[in-house]
Amino acid sequence: WYQRRVRESSSGPSSQPPGPSMGPMPHHSVHRPTHKPKPKKKASDLVISQQLRELVPESQAYMDLLSFERKLDATIMRKRLDIQEVLKKPMKTKRKLRIFITNTSYTNQSKSPGDQLNSEECQTTWELKIEGRLLDENGQVRSDPRAPKKKFSSFFKSLIIELDKEMYGPDSNFVEWHRNPQTQETDGFQVKRPGDKPVKCTINLQLDYQPQNFKLDPRLGRLLGIHTATRPVIVTALWQYIKTNKLQDPIHRDTIKCDEYLQSIFDCPTMKFSDIPFKLNPLFQQPPDPIVIEHVVAVDPGETKSVTHWDISVEVDDTLKQQMNNFLVSTVAQQEIMSLDQKIYETVDSIKALKTKREFMLSFASDPYGFINKWLISQSRDLKVMLNIEGDPEEERKAGFYQKDWLKEGVCRYFYTKVQQRRAELERDLGVRQLGTSTTSSN
Repeated sequence: WYQRRVRESSSGPSSQPPGPSMGPMPHHSVHRPTHKPKPKKKASDLVISQQLRELVPESQAYMDLLSFERKLDATIMRKRLDIQEVLKKPMKTKRKLRIFITNTSYTNQSKSPGDQLNSEECQTTWELKIEGRLLDENGQVRSDPRAPKKKFSSFFKSLIIELDKEMYGPDSNFVEWHRNPQTQETDGFQVKRPGDKPVKCTINLQLDYQPQNFKLDPRLGRLLGIHTATRPVIVTALWQYIKTNKLQDPIHRDTIKCDEYLQSIFDCPTMKFSDIPFKLNPLFQQPPDPIVIEHVVAVDPGETKSVTHWDISVEVDDTLKQQMNNFLVSTVAQQEIMSLDQKIYETVDSIKALKTKREFMLSFASDPYGFINKWLISQSRDLKVMLNIEGDPEEERKAGFYQKDWLKEGVCRYFYTKVQQRRAELERDLGVRQLGTSTTSSN
């Protein structure tokens, strides 16, 4: 920059008069300053140097907190990984589902008291409703409207109501509902039939197990103490039985020696670990036993209503699973932590800047003369780097630099070079003039 300003000032303004424009003006691009992205902060930027800790002993408490934060972050990260592994598995909990069975009977009558009533107008009709509510941990019906509500039909795969065959015949005594991919969930089921006598009905409810449950063969079920369970639970229980009774071959660890009970079930003296899933498949009975409720629809003269309820155990998603998922996807805490970390970075940077300023002032106060000399040397070195200047300006400004032995030879070389340059300029000027004179004479 300095050399460019010197050349501009020595050249002076151009003496050429402005002429007509010979073409479009050159386009000068405007260089707008670009904002470089801030460098990403590192964990080491939070550390306070040992020198500063010795200067301010109270800063050791900050370092202790920083160490504790690292341990806490490692623990949280480990727990997050554990939660991710847990969420990959189904988390179910047992709850009570209260089934309400309501039946109402009424007689169709004419609204005009003077009209004669025939048999059709006096026909008695009964109505059966099957509904359900999930009970909370205290055994009470959940009444919180803000709580997520699960439809009654979502707990079942199928529902079959079998009415008295003698009263309604073999063609209309069954009412069936089966789940399919297009099923819309409902809060209950309703059946309406004509009749003026009590009706015996059998309600079969097939639970919708997620994941799928299997009913075990009675022999294996008695051996493992399991009636209905998922495939992983059954395999784990069988493995526990094998370990408890030491049925694993001590040499060939992938071989199981069947005892008399397993031999009667699997019909083989030994089997491989890899064969267990295939040998268990014939022992799985589908579907599990349905829930059977025997109910009598009471039909009394006049409009009456009776309600009975039954409690059954169902599996629902554990509420802890939703809390775990919310913990993983929540970003509010992360944003707050990032904001606090940014403030800590800024505070540590300001502390380091104040430490540098303090050292600067202390160095100047202890030795002003030496400090100024060192500062000037540093500034001169920086200027030399900025201007790309060769040599050592600090030594050149001292008188002893010009009293060395090589100075005379250097001066002679300098003047010799200048003389040669001046001579070349004169010869060039004389050659131009002679060329101009010869041209004029020829004309």
